[in-house]
Amino acid sequence: MNSPDASPATPAAVPRIIPRAEHTISRSHISPNALRVLYRLKDAGYQGFLVGGCVRDLLLGLEPKDFDVATDALPEEVRKLFRNCRLVGRRFRLAHVFFGREIIEVATFRAATAPSPGEEPPEDPDAEDDELPGLDDEGQPDSPEDDEPNGNIDPDYVPPAPAGRGRGRRDRYDPEEDETHRAVDPSGRILRDNVYGTIDQDVWRRDFTANSLYYNIADFSIWDYVDGVADVRAHTLRLIGDPETRFREDPVRMLRAARFEAKLGFTIEPATAAQIGPLRQLLAGVPPARLFDETLKLFLTGHGERSFDALRRRGLLAMLLPTVDAYFTGHPGSLVEKLLRQGLVNTDGRVQADKPVTPTFLFALLLYGPIAGIIEALPPERWHETSTIIDACDKAIRQAQAHITIPKRFSLGVHEMFALQPRLEHPRGRRALRTLEHPRFRAGYDLLLLRAQFGLAPAEMAQWWTRLQEVSPEERGRMADALSTQSAPPGGSGSRRGGRRRRRRPRAAGPAA
Repeated sequence: MNSPDASPATPAAVPRIIPRAEHTISRSHISPNALRVLYRLKDAGYQGFLVGGCVRDLLLGLEPKDFDVATDALPEEVRKLFRNCRLVGRRFRLAHVFFGREIIEVATFRAATAPSPGEEPPEDPDAEDDELPGLDDEGQPDSPEDDEPNGNIDPDYVPPAPAGRGRGRRDRYDPEEDETHRAVDPSGRILRDNVYGTIDQDVWRRDFTANSLYYNIADFSIWDYVDGVADVRAHTLRLIGDPETRFREDPVRMLRAARFEAKLGFTIEPATAAQIGPLRQLLAGVPPARLFDETLKLFLTGHGERSFDALRRRGLLAMLLPTVDAYFTGHPGSLVEKLLRQGLVNTDGRVQADKPVTPTFLFALLLYGPIAGIIEALPPERWHETSTIIDACDKAIRQAQAHITIPKRFSLGVHEMFALQPRLEHPRGRRALRTLEHPRFRAGYDLLLLRAQFGLAPAEMAQWWTRLQEVSPEERGRMADALSTQSAPPGGSGSRRGGRRRRRRPRAAGPAA
């Protein structure tokens, strides 16, 4: 047991071990595949623990998004145990065990304060969307075959004798075999760290006390070095160790604090919160690809609107997307802010209903304000030109990409969504039927509906497109013909050959109010 005088933010020398009878975590709420990994490690003589957010969520009565495992087995030893295993990561070597589309991440105990496994940045932002629930098919992992009923140990494989059980296991890291050792930059940010160690040392690389609990498959107990169980029950978010040092080691922990604040409704304890403002500039040194990954976790995991509020309250949106923050600072309570909030609410609802969401629509929402600001800085007679809208999208995306990576397929999608708006607001007879076949039609239509809801697009045209999708092909043709007749000049025949159709002046794609 911990001493009553021990600081809850400093790991104790030995954990408080909470037996099964004194906590609420049941194996019935744990992924069967995670249990298979844990038992396979245990049967081979290794330690196996569930760790991190899944333990926290189970204690809160929530369904974890994924299950992470910590062990004293080296990544290469894990790979030998599971033929459906792939080693990933350059800075922090991890083992991913695939069961169909479910991935169980297995990390070896480390001896130093490397970021948690979940903090490892994606090596290729174009291939990491699968980490987020409900994403569409714009990028999914190629998984090995599912685990077979009789297990997936190679027939001729003999499990190695473990180097020792318990917390006293020796460090088996060999610098002659791994040149990545440990390195930090001048600001204190960890660049790489593959120094393996024990569970007592591993707790130091966790970020918050609530995320630093270990569930032991050997006896179903919880190992708690930092009074994390008490902080979970108190809904408190507290960094392990000195907050300034820990934020300097990994500035993304500030974004994670805002995310957990939004997701869980936790309160960031004062000593931790006090360092966010002075140190937020350190986020400028974080690789843009990692900030893209964190942006998706903030906004596409079911709590996007609350994340938006948390980022603005902590001054972090200005570091993540400065043009977005500047627009809303200059236009408080504008129609564009209402549109963004409603779009985030709609996205949260889709995630909670297990429906697909896409980063393309997210960035269209986030960049709507900057795009509108660029358009409105031009003479009004140019606001309605498609080329103006495209140029504004291009400039807003380039400004955002100075801070976070936006993969090309998403940035092109934003261009196409905004380029569709004039065609949706002012359809031209039977040409409208071809617009239905556009690959971005649905996203563009959803944006039109959102704009019409706040008076930024004609509501009657949003209704027309809704009706067009509901009727038969024959009725679609009649609707398109009727639209051509209504658009014909007075005295005309209603056909295109009867004279030039008078065009209504289109609205700008993104007025502020």
